[in-house]
Formats: sequence, C-alpha cells, structure tokens
Amino acid sequence: MTAYLLKRLAIGLVTLVAASVVVFAVLEIVPGDPARLMLGMNATPDAVAALREQLGLDQPVLWRYLAWAGGLLTLDFGRSYTYSSPVIDLIAERTAVSLPLALIALLLTTAIAIPVGLFAAARRGRATDAVAMGLSQLGVAVPNFWFALLLVYVFAVWLRLVPAGGFPGWSAGAWPALKALVLPAVALALPQAAILARVTRSALLEVLGEDYIRTARAKGLPRSYVLRRHALRNALIPVLTIIGLQFAFLLAGTIIIENVFYLPGLGRLVFQAITQRDLIVVEGVVMLLVAVVVLVNLLVDLSYALVDPRLRART
Repeated sequence: MTAYLLKRLAIGLVTLVAASVVVFAVLEIVPGDPARLMLGMNATPDAVAALREQLGLDQPVLWRYLAWAGGLLTLDFGRSYTYSSPVIDLIAERTAVSLPLALIALLLTTAIAIPVGLFAAARRGRATDAVAMGLSQLGVAVPNFWFALLLVYVFAVWLRLVPAGGFPGWSAGAWPALKALVLPAVALALPQAAILARVTRSALLEVLGEDYIRTARAKGLPRSYVLRRHALRNALIPVLTIIGLQFAFLLAGTIIIENVFYLPGLGRLVFQAITQRDLIVVEGVVMLLVAVVVLVNLLVDLSYALVDPRLRART
C-alpha cells in the first residue's frame, strides 16, 4: 500500500509540474499587454514601460516562470495587477464561497443520485425505472444556467423563500450565508445528480449479474438486502470516480452559476481576471484547481482500496 501511495504521489507531482508549464505558456501567448490594459490605451510608452518593469514583465520568460513556480511552493502566488493585493488573499476570500458551495452541491448530488440509482436498478425494465431514467436524462439535457434562472423565479421572486442573489458573508451568520448558497447548490447539484444516478444504475446492473449475487439470492437473502449490502459496495468504484470528477467540476466550473447568482467565488474571480487580463490571478487560480483535482483523484484512488478488499491485496 505504501509503494502504491508513493507512486500516486509521484504521478501527482509530475502532473502539477506539467500543468504549471502548460498554464504559464498558454497565458503567455494570449494577446494583449497587461500593463497597457491597466493604464489604458492612451498611456504613454514611458508609463507602460515603467509599469512593465514594476510588474516584472520585462524579464525573460524562463526567469518569470521559475520565479512564479518557485513562489507556488511557498504559497506566494504573486500580486494581482488589478486588485493590487496578494493573489493568495484573493483566492482565500473567494474559496470561502466556492468551497462550501461545491461541498453542499456534492452532498445534494450524492444524496439524490445513489437512492435513485438503487431504485432504478432494483426495478429494471419496469415503468418506474423508465420514469427515473427519463427524468435523469432530462436533468442531463437541461442547461444548469436555465435551471438556475427558473429556481430564482420560483423560490426567490415568487415564493420569496431565499434571496435571489448576492452573498452576505459568513460574518453575517451561518444561516444567512447558507440561505444564499441553497439555490446555487441545487442548480449545480441536479444536473450532476442525473449523471451520477445513471452511472450508479449501470454499475449496479453489471454487478447484479455476478455469480456471488446469485449465490446470495439462492441462500434466501432478501433482494433489497443483497442490493444494499453486496451489490452497492462492489459497484462503488465507478461511482466514486464520477464523484471525484464532479467535485472538481463543481469547484472549478461554477463561472456561469456564480454570475447568475452574483456570488463572489472562484469562478467569478477567474472570469473577471480573464476580462482584465490579470494573468497572475488566472495562473494562481488554475494551478490551485489543478492541485485540487490531483488531490481528489489521489483520495479517490485510495478509496478504491477501502471499498474493495481485492484491490488492497494487489497494492
């Protein structure tokens, strides 16, 4: 198990290094001069040159990459051109919104999808199975921004149960902050729950055809017991894979939802940084998200061994 963990850590480190090179290179070739954008198109060449020197943009590309990558190791992501503050402070402030939003959405996704997948698998071929999978197909097809607008109209404008947008901050209290995250979390969770429910059903149906399931049924065990205690655990590997991918998506892919609900999260920060060509902020946020994806994939790989003893023996 130790050798397996070290191998996965090594792969993760190589992935981070490769991602840092790609991210830095891609953003370097993006047209536009940050100094020119900050000062405006009417700025004099001397003023632009002075700001480029202040920001370190006049240094060779390789030197700037090494300085930036070295700073990442000490959590020094540089200083934002636009906000004139450390990037790590901006990320920490926005993560306080995006991380709880992603966690709530992931909990809702799992709480909805696994029971629906179990329900559909237990009733394969029946009308209830067709209804459940039809609804899940609808959930996959409906754009989450359209669903978000529908939720705002029903629960914020019509029923007035929750705010339509904005975030009061955690200093205003946990309940007001959570109320502001409910609708965005639901808008994010339902499409992902539809995907996870279909994966859960497919994985369960594949496991239900195994010999040990037929043996358990031949012993007289109830079908519901066999489904929950034997089939579900052995079907969890593809389910855990999708959950890991979904958490990374929920944390990184919230740009549209955060703009719909006007939430000051990571997605909105990246969107604003791209429009203002604040490259140092984009680089820092993207590398943080890459690190989160690598960490989540590592945790998912380790969870495989926990749910399947056969994998523990191999590692």
